[in-house]
Amino acid sequence: MNFKKFLLPFAAGALALGLAACSDDEENANAPEEENAQTEAPSEEEQQAAAEEMQAKLAEQQVEEDEVVAVVNEQELTGVEYNAALSQIQGQMQQMGQDPTSEEAAEQVKTQALDSLVNQTLIIQKAEEAELDASEEEIDEEFTAFQEQFGGEEAMNEALEAQGMEVETLRDQIAESIKFEKYVTEAVPAEEPTDEEVQEYYDQAAAQSEESGQEMQAFEEVSEQIKQILTEQKQNEQLMAHVEELKADSEIELMI
Repeated sequence: MNFKKFLLPFAAGALALGLAACSDDEENANAPEEENAQTEAPSEEEQQAAAEEMQAKLAEQQVEEDEVVAVVNEQELTGVEYNAALSQIQGQMQQMGQDPTSEEAAEQVKTQALDSLVNQTLIIQKAEEAELDASEEEIDEEFTAFQEQFGGEEAMNEALEAQGMEVETLRDQIAESIKFEKYVTEAVPAEEPTDEEVQEYYDQAAAQSEESGQEMQAFEEVSEQIKQILTEQKQNEQLMAHVEELKADSEIELMI
């Protein structure tokens, strides 16, 4: 698991989802027409109307920015934070072809957004208790890398503006992600998988590839990648268990 991505739904995650959505739109626009299509593709105006209708439905799930949605160890979490977490989860569901505005999904989205917000808050609180901090140099390094992911400063600023975010908001989130990562490294250090676990993972993947008629890469070519996957899985499991322990020792009140 990429813990920075886990921590950054408010800025980085929302921006990434926005760019992915743009990319999907371009792919759909450039996709070849199916032969013998039964119906014509929606017009540009119809697509725009559908997009606006969906955006309105997504916005209906948000709360007032100053509304207190939860209290975690006397720290109030407001609608600003909740709405940002909500938007990321909505975007993730849309990318998976699901409708986050359906009656069935609405409660699920709400629960996931609150849970994500509470979990992150608990970790940041513990990081601050441990006096873990992010230096300007560390923030600058991550900020530059993030800029490069978006194809430069201008492209990133455009994405920020489209999401209604300020550069300083992004830098603040990057700072929190650094503190988050430092705490995780100390609290649940990564544990490397055994050779047997790596081999077992490879064998299962190879069997699945064979069933689907595909050829698996040689073990030597993918063993390091498998180690990384298993290491992240182990650390993620440990982190989730640690968060549950923090919850048990914390005062948490959900207000919505």
